[in-house]
Amino acid sequence: MPGTARIGIAGWTYAPWRGVFYPKGLPHRAELEYAAERLDSIELNGSFYSLQRPSSWRKWAAQTPDDFVFSVKGGRYITHILRLRNTREALANFFASGMLSLGPQLGPLLWQLPPNLPFDVETLDSFLGALPRTAVEAASLASESTLEEDRRDTAAPADRPLRHAVEARHPSFADPAFPRLAREHGVAVVVADTAGRYPLLREVTTDFVYVRLHGDEEIYTSGYTDHALDRWADDVRTWLDAGLDVYAYFDNDVKVRAPYDAMGLRARLSGLG
Repeated sequence: MPGTARIGIAGWTYAPWRGVFYPKGLPHRAELEYAAERLDSIELNGSFYSLQRPSSWRKWAAQTPDDFVFSVKGGRYITHILRLRNTREALANFFASGMLSLGPQLGPLLWQLPPNLPFDVETLDSFLGALPRTAVEAASLASESTLEEDRRDTAAPADRPLRHAVEARHPSFADPAFPRLAREHGVAVVVADTAGRYPLLREVTTDFVYVRLHGDEEIYTSGYTDHALDRWADDVRTWLDAGLDVYAYFDNDVKVRAPYDAMGLRARLSGLG
């Protein structure tokens, strides 16, 4: 059976989008709902900068359709400060913060590694092995959280698989050992288009593909031409035909290109572009 594609944007709260993508006068509180009417997924990146509150996760779920999916970016404290070492307490707090209340709206967990973190087999193997593979495993880990009670969501989630993806940015990850290790753990290697700044790795290592489109010619800034969107649509169709699910997010937000490029790619995959 063909896979399922989710096409979206990385984040949705950007001041330059107001009056351009978001209609003038649209209340800020309505921006997520507006974006969710035009796309079927968003990569939630506020979780990268700080732990979110349980009330926020519940609010976001309520503002989006039941079949909408959030991918969630892992905390930089885990990836950039701890650098994947001694992460158990930090992982417990991350999963206790409320994301499990999303239920079926919870998509893959994205772990973006810093550009100055080289590939180390033992460190990555240990980290990937510590990641929970199901919601129940995540809830069990979250029970070890040291967060204050009002910052924790202790409700028992319905069990379902969890997916993880790793975005590597150090050139040393262009090593066959990296996708081999990811394959052993059932973790996706992120296909990241960064206008040549970081490695573009296209290895398929599990049952889904995670794509981050940061800019065609200039990272975070340039939009994608019709030709470029056609090429990415062809790639997505190839993965879907192979039975893989695809999550693709545009992160070229500086010049308000991300939502339009995401809608353009989605239209192509729907046969409308």
